Amino acid sequence: MAVSGRRFSLDAFRHEALSEVGSTNSECLARARAGDSGLLWLTATRQNAGRGRRGRAWTSEPGNLYASLLLIDPAEPERLGSLPLAVAVAVHAALRSVLPPGGDALEVKWPNDILIGRRKTCGILLEGEGLPNGRRALVIGIGINIRHMPDNAPYGVTRLADHGANISPEELFAHLFREMADVLGTWNEGRGIAEISRRWREIACGIGEKITVNLPDRSLVGTFRGIDERGFLLLDTEDGLAVPIAAGDVFFARTE
Repeated sequence: MAVSGRRFSLDAFRHEALSEVGSTNSECLARARAGDSGLLWLTATRQNAGRGRRGRAWTSEPGNLYASLLLIDPAEPERLGSLPLAVAVAVHAALRSVLPPGGDALEVKWPNDILIGRRKTCGILLEGEGLPNGRRALVIGIGINIRHMPDNAPYGVTRLADHGANISPEELFAHLFREMADVLGTWNEGRGIAEISRRWREIACGIGEKITVNLPDRSLVGTFRGIDERGFLLLDTEDGLAVPIAAGDVFFARTE
């Protein structure tokens, strides 16, 4: 079932709560192979094989939120590049609704890491797979540190409990469930990228700052200019080039 331009009613989405699973993303993809029509949320109390970007392990103890949303044919391939921005906007809105006002800045680091006080509190992993019937499954995996966080992360991390959000995973998921439905309606199969980009820029971290972007084969240093109409990071490099970047790990010079 493709995401349409209409505003979703919440009952368009299904939710199944699992006690323990290897990975909510992997389980969603298995459901897609078995013929699930999409708009399915899976949450788990614990994951025993959780993963982040580039195959990194993700701490998955009870007390945090582990959720994945299965979409089938969510957009034409050329429009999918803006989906991570839309997901970040939705997750940011959900966290903003549970954090007390006046605390450390809640921001998005390109493309979709959620930071509190420049420390990561949420990881988002999008994975896709072609299905035997010719359709395409796409899974949005979201892990949010509520009570636990990694001990040995190569970057700054934090958890909601350290910022006054004494909330259960179930309560936080209710906010995420509502916000994601709203934002996917605005995203409108990628046709709403202008509005999504506007919202993303309002909550973005580090525009105008010097950054390092680690790519698979090299690192680039320059000034973060913003994003283009496709959602690519725009980097003004030190040698005067304006480079669009589709995927990479961003590090800010003054904090990381």
